[in-house]
Amino acid sequence: MDGVSTSQTAPIAFLKGHGTENDFVIVPDPDNAVDLPTTAVAKLCDRRAGIGGDGLLHVVRSADHPEARAMADEAEWFMDYRNADGSNAEMCGNGVRVFARYLQRAGLVEEGDLAVATRGGVKKVHLAKDGDVTVSMGRARFPEEGVMVTVDGRSWPALNVNMGNPHAVAFVEDLDHAGNLLSVPPFSPASAYPDGVNVEFVVERGERHVAMRVHERGSGETRSCGTGACAVAVAAARRDGADPSVTGVPVTYTVDLPGGRLVITERTDGEIEMTGPAVIVAEGHIDPALLTQVVPVSTETVIA
Repeated sequence: MDGVSTSQTAPIAFLKGHGTENDFVIVPDPDNAVDLPTTAVAKLCDRRAGIGGDGLLHVVRSADHPEARAMADEAEWFMDYRNADGSNAEMCGNGVRVFARYLQRAGLVEEGDLAVATRGGVKKVHLAKDGDVTVSMGRARFPEEGVMVTVDGRSWPALNVNMGNPHAVAFVEDLDHAGNLLSVPPFSPASAYPDGVNVEFVVERGERHVAMRVHERGSGETRSCGTGACAVAVAAARRDGADPSVTGVPVTYTVDLPGGRLVITERTDGEIEMTGPAVIVAEGHIDPALLTQVVPVSTETVIA
């Protein structure tokens, strides 16, 4: 099915999980039978009137979702990811780890390797014995256009990094210089990110060790951002002269975020792997009436 009408009357199962405190509402829906319009997702992610989350993971069999059927031969499960404002997103690195943890908890996959379909393509995932989850995040691209980011009168050059979604990575002296990150930090030129951008502010913590804060497009400041941590690691590697495609040696960075720690490795072929925790913290049922008590939100489709 491609989704059903909004006249749902039965309680809808959900779980709550997080990856380095980037938290998600999880809606298991193998047959794609639950209709989740933009306004309903925004309501579920509302931290005061709903369940609360940085985004929503809609768990669907690839064969039963129109956006994923072409990937069904490679990946049984599709992560239909939504930002907290209800908009669609291509990918979410922390979300993929939590998605995989849910599949394992539900007995749908076992420890080891699996593939997850996303709007950003099929992602390879490894569920380790120690509880960490590793995701192959693909390769970074570096659009040529230079970028400046400004907060409270301070400006910094930022590296334009694309991880399947757009990032501006700025190295600063103090993470407080990022301001409150409630709104998108101004950037220029506007042409660099016509559809908006995720902005990362980064400081040194030691050798191959950095810390960051991030404004995620469609969600505001979050406790963690997987694609952002990858963008930060590759930006740091270029700044440090440690580009694996040049040195012929893989490079690993530890990235501290407000919600925890991720380890990012870039291989010599450009493939980036992200390793970190994924935790399921609760489960229950959604009153279907909540999905009809909607609030106005943007219907713009973005990449988190």
